[in-house]
Amino acid sequence: MDILPHIKELSRRSPSKILFVVLDGVGGLPLEPGGPTELAAARTPNLDALAKKANLGRLTMVFPGIAPGSGPGHLSLFGYDPLIYEVGRGVLSALGLGVELGPDDVAVRGNFATLGPDGTVADRRAGRPSTDENRRVLAKLKERIKEIDGVKVELHTESEHRFVLVLRGAGLGARVHDTDPQKTGVPPLEARPHDESDEASAKTADILNKFSALARQALSGEPKINGVLLRGVSKRPIWPTLGEITKLTPAAVASYPMYRGVASLVGMTALDVEIGDDPDAPRGKLKAIRDNWDAFDYFYLHFKKTDSTGEDGNFDEKVHKIELFDELLPELLDLNPDVIAITGDHSTPSAMKAHSWHPVPFLLYGPYMRNDAAERFTEDEARKGVLGDLHGTHVLPLLLAHAGKLQKFGA
Repeated sequence: MDILPHIKELSRRSPSKILFVVLDGVGGLPLEPGGPTELAAARTPNLDALAKKANLGRLTMVFPGIAPGSGPGHLSLFGYDPLIYEVGRGVLSALGLGVELGPDDVAVRGNFATLGPDGTVADRRAGRPSTDENRRVLAKLKERIKEIDGVKVELHTESEHRFVLVLRGAGLGARVHDTDPQKTGVPPLEARPHDESDEASAKTADILNKFSALARQALSGEPKINGVLLRGVSKRPIWPTLGEITKLTPAAVASYPMYRGVASLVGMTALDVEIGDDPDAPRGKLKAIRDNWDAFDYFYLHFKKTDSTGEDGNFDEKVHKIELFDELLPELLDLNPDVIAITGDHSTPSAMKAHSWHPVPFLLYGPYMRNDAAERFTEDEARKGVLGDLHGTHVLPLLLAHAGKLQKFGA
């Protein structure tokens, strides 16, 4: 059910402040039976102290057994059911970079990859190059590939191995399958339309296949970045904004373009973040919140590295990233938000090196809490919480209710 029309009817303004923290991919699994997850292994005295006062539960973002991408995971957390509100990764990344998209434009998320001599994928992320290295290599493609079959090709660096491809031309469709096989040891896939009778999407697929071939030619002399993988082929949808639905003045505090993009798509103001040497920019994000605390009443705060370390299969480093957030938590609490929630947009177990379908722990703290048996912010402890098992779209009304921003339903 789409809850947003009902929330629109019930929402009201109030002076209370909401801080909503998303530790990307924070859910995990034990490396061996009976062992701890990354959250359980981490030393998190501040999260533990907050959990003792808060209510906990577990979230499923899409449907049991379905592993969500970051876009659908975040949309669910923002109240937009991802089975109803569908958008591709390309649009989210493009919007996060501030790229203007017209109604006919198609945006695609690209990964630089390492292809072996046999043409199979050796590394889907080309060793995670620096963003400066990304710009250097992308300049080669910009020089070589400016137009394909009368369609303008526009390229933008996102971060590390990620880039955005925008196609601008007439008669393009966006119902196209990814070329990223999502695993190594196999060749990239061909771009194909979802429906062979869809001429517009078939045209887009043909252009993407030609782009991939031209990119391999242009990058043939590169030691690591010698191929591209494409996914999230999409056009920009038009949806009601979070502000229109809830009367909130929402802000996004994120450093990676995709997450700024999904926040922008639902009408959040993406605040400037001083990144410095760390792309996750914890100090820059804290400063952005402090500097804008009086101007907004809902802050979405995103941290990425709990996800990327899980995708790399680095259990210990994911534990370390969780502990770094725990060190920052007291300064976030010093802002005195009326409601604070902490969760992830999906699980990314180091044991799987990928997003998974496992429920994510959800912590909610505000002025109206029931007694709760959970002692820590972990997967096992979240099962003891009074909030129980929830869908991701339940988060928004819970935040609004605890912040006094929802009226009673019915007489």
